[in-house]
Amino acid sequence: MDNPDAADQHRATVKAAQERGRLATLLAYARLSGPGWLQSALSLGGGSLGSSLYLGIIGGAAFLWIQPLAMFLGTVMLCAIGYVTLSINERPLRAINRHINPVLGWSWLFGTLLANMVSSMPQYSLSVAVIEQNFLPAATQGDGTLASGAGKWVLSGLLLVLCTIVTWSYGREGWGMRIYDRTLKLVVAIIVLSFVGVVARIAMTDSGLDFSAVISGLIPKPEHFFRPVESFAPLLEAIQDSEARRYWSDMIVGEQRDIMIAAGGLAVGINTTFLLPYVLLSRGWGAESRGLMASDLALAAFIPFVIATGCVVLAAGDRFHGQLPNGFVVSSEGIIEPPQRFRDSFERALGLREVAANDAGYTLGKIAEPERRVAATLVRRDTFDLAKSLDSLYSRSGGDGSWLSHIVFGVGVLGMTLSSISLMMLISGFAVCEALNLPPKGWPFRLGCLVSGFGVLWPLFSGESSRAWLTVFTGVYFAMLLPIAFLTFFAMMNSKTLLGEQLPRGIKRWVWNVLMGAAVLAASAASVSAIYKKAGVGGLIATGAYVAIILAAQIRMEARRSRRTR
Repeated sequence: MDNPDAADQHRATVKAAQERGRLATLLAYARLSGPGWLQSALSLGGGSLGSSLYLGIIGGAAFLWIQPLAMFLGTVMLCAIGYVTLSINERPLRAINRHINPVLGWSWLFGTLLANMVSSMPQYSLSVAVIEQNFLPAATQGDGTLASGAGKWVLSGLLLVLCTIVTWSYGREGWGMRIYDRTLKLVVAIIVLSFVGVVARIAMTDSGLDFSAVISGLIPKPEHFFRPVESFAPLLEAIQDSEARRYWSDMIVGEQRDIMIAAGGLAVGINTTFLLPYVLLSRGWGAESRGLMASDLALAAFIPFVIATGCVVLAAGDRFHGQLPNGFVVSSEGIIEPPQRFRDSFERALGLREVAANDAGYTLGKIAEPERRVAATLVRRDTFDLAKSLDSLYSRSGGDGSWLSHIVFGVGVLGMTLSSISLMMLISGFAVCEALNLPPKGWPFRLGCLVSGFGVLWPLFSGESSRAWLTVFTGVYFAMLLPIAFLTFFAMMNSKTLLGEQLPRGIKRWVWNVLMGAAVLAASAASVSAIYKKAGVGGLIATGAYVAIILAAQIRMEARRSRRTR
């Protein structure tokens, strides 16, 4: 912390509260909370929104368990790096490079910067989509896009300027940090209340919510990595040809797997793990604040994330799962035709079906209605579609509720995306300063923040008709990188040379290792699956080569330690 007096005051407040008992400690923790809210605002970004949207579309309430489980395991690992940071008098990157493995340390830093650059694109994309579709519908075409492509660049540039001004305020001593914290607390509250309001409104309708399905959806079902959710059974059974049925079943499973991996990777990404330790250091927190750190992550990060993302999954499932999107036409001959905005996505699914038939050695005739119906349920909706589908929930006496549904939903989404853009800029500033071994302040910090401004170039990379789908691509990329951070933190929490007397012992160490081991295994399995699907055998070979480099660096470190102890 730049202000030593403030750091000393913080430590004195925590110690005094701990001496007065549990209630005083909890009240002090609530007053001093801050880093957890930043983690919450980052996790509740456009990536979480997009993955929640598609979890609801592909599985309804069946996938409610994915994000809470991923966030729980991620929070365990955040607590681990927080514990280490608050227990040692050393910055994390330097500690990793000296005590664990320099390849892991630099991979963590540069992986964070790359993740910020990639992840910032869907944040800008969704921000522009919300402004166009929810707040400026009169300026858009019927499909919810601006008539002029230049509008995307102008809006993205304005968002970059706004977020830069907000983020640079963090580097100002005292008041800047307080304003930043309070703004993000307000944003998180708005996000959660917006989506809780959406689900509450759904629950008040005649059809309401199926609470038995909600409870069932909170129970983990890993088998959905390998077979479609049960609600697709009627659609698949309507397909008479067994080979066609198998093809569409495999396609659904592939979509499910991508979305499940993306949702898990976006709950706590590699860049999220970089934020916490450097925020803790910038505030001068020490070993006495480890309890505060853990409670802050649980109450300010885990709980808001689970509530908000769960509400989006439920809303998307209620509106879209297993249903034909609005605008699809079913002719008297049973032929399903898409509206213009879904044509690319629909024809892409049918085109893949034809390619699969050709590869199997036969020519496919006219695709029958049952197959076209499955393809229609899989088209890639956007936030515009979800907001528009909520119109009837906010209408009065059969009137038009469009304006209210778009504002309620739009405010929540924009809060998600803008807070994430700002926090990724903050992380980039920390990372650049750490790479240069400089304190996170002044112009090196400010210019470092602009690294994640790469996201304004999203129109060059967004070829999908649905801009929300860009978040799924980002999530899969995040899942590939996440084991780097998790494996590093696991090693740090078990390093005697790093933690010394602060190393957890006895039953505490067993609990830590069981929970961290589960997180490492889950992240590694998701990473290998993502790498194999996206890069094939070549990707696995590259991963093996990377692991070999890590092992070589480890052998070299151990040899140096051995020579020093002789």
